[in-house]
Amino acid sequence: MKIAWIGTGVMGNPMARHLQKAGYTVSAYNRTYEKAVVLEPLIHAAKTIVECVKGADIIFSIVGYPKDVLDVYEEVFRHAKPGAILVDMTTSSPTLAKDLYVKAKSLGLHMIDAPVTGGDVGAINATLSIMVGGDFDVYKTIYPLLEKLGKTITYMGEAGNGQHAKLANQVVIAGNIAAIAESLIYAQSKNLNLDSMHAVITGGSASSWQAQINGRKMINHDYAPGFYIKHFLKDLKLVMQEKQDLKLDVVERVIHIFETLNHNGYSEKGTQAILEYYLKNMA
Repeated sequence: MKIAWIGTGVMGNPMARHLQKAGYTVSAYNRTYEKAVVLEPLIHAAKTIVECVKGADIIFSIVGYPKDVLDVYEEVFRHAKPGAILVDMTTSSPTLAKDLYVKAKSLGLHMIDAPVTGGDVGAINATLSIMVGGDFDVYKTIYPLLEKLGKTITYMGEAGNGQHAKLANQVVIAGNIAAIAESLIYAQSKNLNLDSMHAVITGGSASSWQAQINGRKMINHDYAPGFYIKHFLKDLKLVMQEKQDLKLDVVERVIHIFETLNHNGYSEKGTQAILEYYLKNMA
């Protein structure tokens, strides 16, 4: 089985490697060629999308923004072989996912939306949570490949539902990561030892992946991106676009925080840099 992989950034690089290690023939493309060529010689680095997808049975993508997804698939639709399965793992617009599904079907292709959560750590360790929308029979076909990338793989229903599930997941993270930052700021203001406080949080009912991983990074002021602020802000704005008449107070507040960080030069930092919003009194 021949695999094409589009997008070899922080997440895509290790994910493509997992499929190659599982025995699949993989070609990879990235808009910045240097980010794809590091995968050679085990994975062929293509210089164009056309070269990457030629003859591919399954085409994966994980890029930045919905506009990037649209640009990629406008090209893929022109060059994918008949019957190919297209799997977009970008966190993107549910509305766009539905539109791409319809377009793919009209061309004799199969489209799945399968965004992931778990950050760079999950991608590296193949422990991602993957939410899938699209035709169930196509989902079953690609399931063995998804198993090489994640531990929790959940079929959510029709096209677009994978994206809706990911956005709902981001709502949880928004509240969680803001609460962790505020907890640490409060603890610091009371002269509590932050390492001890971290042990308390992660050892009880307040524990979470965000607390365990990003809480520790906040304490260490380690803002290297596992998940970029600019991309998380994009996700939360997608929630607001799709929410219709719902009132989502937490999301609105956290968007304000991340927009402030974005405007203050933190867009390329990891989401754990939310701590700086409080440390530098950006409110």
